[in-house]
Amino acid sequence: MTVLLFLIPIALFLGGLGLLAFLWALKSGQYDDLDGAAERILLDDDGDDENQNDEGDAPPSA
Repeated sequence: MTVLLFLIPIALFLGGLGLLAFLWALKSGQYDDLDGAAERILLDDDGDDENQNDEGDAPPSA
């Protein structure tokens, strides 16, 4: 029974710590745009033009 005197406060402390971490994540905007990262990977970026040529994926001839 005396073990519960140690385990209950530790469990309450860890639960409160998890709640504070979750509230911090909400406040810092971690959950604002859930679909953005999932859709961003599907978009074609044309920012890397140096590796592209007119022949598609074939390497440039020397």
